[in-house]
Amino acid sequence: MFHKEGFKIIFTALVIVIGASLLANVFVENTTIRGGIIISLIVLLLLILQFFRNPKRNFLAQPENVLSPVDGKVVVIEEVFEKEYFKDKRLQVSVFMSPINVHVTRYPVGGKVVYSKYHPGKYLVAWHPKSSEENERTTVVVRNEAFGEVLYRQIAGALAKRIVNYAKLNTEVSQASDSGFIKFGSRVDVFLPLGTKVNVQLNQKVKGGISIIAEK
Repeated sequence: MFHKEGFKIIFTALVIVIGASLLANVFVENTTIRGGIIISLIVLLLLILQFFRNPKRNFLAQPENVLSPVDGKVVVIEEVFEKEYFKDKRLQVSVFMSPINVHVTRYPVGGKVVYSKYHPGKYLVAWHPKSSEENERTTVVVRNEAFGEVLYRQIAGALAKRIVNYAKLNTEVSQASDSGFIKFGSRVDVFLPLGTKVNVQLNQKVKGGISIIAEK
């Protein structure tokens, strides 16, 4: 199963791979070179397919928990000053996605979207200290009964060239439902109220919509 954001790219890649393979068959006489070209094209197609995969998962609503918004590895757990929306101290948990991770973004909590904003910016590597403030990003805040307001931020990286955000202001959203996609890598930051119990550790691998990153 593939994410809808990848349909156009997958179709284009398939056409290119088939066309280039046919051309190689006709114009490249050396069988070794021809085979190498075709194998390289197939590998490229497989990489694109795995990047846009959207595996079926059994999501369970967990209103007393905050779920990881994406697949990846926990790279930040710290108290920070969140300057865009809250303008006070929050507990930040960040998940880094490598190119081989599933890149669907999911709502970490259910509730009402009270803030959703896109910021154009740079494409620093995702682990750069200034990436959360200077890179292309979107910021979404969901008002939740158990946790109050929870902010998550999609951040583009060196390879990410487009962030897709489905969160619309004043809409009710369900926990773990599809909230967007980051094309070709990066990370997501989650900002929680101080005192929230964190259930993950640095370098721990998590799954979007499945892994509990925090609880009341």
